[in-house]
Amino acid sequence: MIVRLSAGPDRALVDSTAGGRLASLVAGGRERLVNRPQPGSALPMVSWGSFLMAPWVGRIAQGRLEWRGRAAELPRNEGRHALHGAVFDVPWTVGARGAASVEMSCPIDAQRWPFGGRAWQRLTLGPGSLRFEATVTAAEPMPVALGWHPWFQRGPGEDLAVTVRADRRLTLDAELIPSGATVPVGGAHDLRAGPALGNRRLDDVFIDARGPAIVRWPDLELQLEFEAPLSSVVVFSPAGSVCVEPATAWPDALRLSTAGVAGTGQFVLEPGEELTATMTWRW
Repeated sequence: MIVRLSAGPDRALVDSTAGGRLASLVAGGRERLVNRPQPGSALPMVSWGSFLMAPWVGRIAQGRLEWRGRAAELPRNEGRHALHGAVFDVPWTVGARGAASVEMSCPIDAQRWPFGGRAWQRLTLGPGSLRFEATVTAAEPMPVALGWHPWFQRGPGEDLAVTVRADRRLTLDAELIPSGATVPVGGAHDLRAGPALGNRRLDDVFIDARGPAIVRWPDLELQLEFEAPLSSVVVFSPAGSVCVEPATAWPDALRLSTAGVAGTGQFVLEPGEELTATMTWRW
């Protein structure tokens, strides 16, 4: 189902069948998102719109999950790894909706996440703003993380500037798996002053980030306002787009926290408990 939202001059489309994602955002008179799967993408459902990542974010190395004596193999959807959770490519059930807001929910498939659980989200459009709310509810004790993965459009010949207020980033291997080590931001990887992206091809995890993050087109500035438990931001900048992804935890946070790495943002829920996060875009 395509749900149409409107508020003043701004318009949004939410596709409940495509992972409950924000499929389009027209703000300042033009489309701001990559609004269709990108040709040649190895994982088309990851390549467009803005979708919720849950109950984990980023990559889980080799799809291996070990926690409290329990081991599981998660479905690998990016080479050897399990990427971006279990709800970005499944149908969501639409609940309450209005002219400017929609609520949706979906079960978390126990074949993709052995603990099960449930995800819920609400999107609310206002003139010059869009609020995202998300909750993951545990059915049994489980680790959990969540975040959002928006694809912002960069038109032909157009440059974007991105601000991320973070002083450190994770060290990643060739397959973008974090070791747990961190380094100060610097050079092309320092986005604190909001530089133009130019030809930078980033795929970085910025940690202990402070909101807002900012994306600037020549004609519009969009602020991504967030606060705890959202604490890390991934910036991915292929040609033609940029992703700025606030999340509650690092990629592969469970493995790292189990190994004794501090500060990963990994949460643990008991039955019936919830992890909730909110983010607001303003332009």
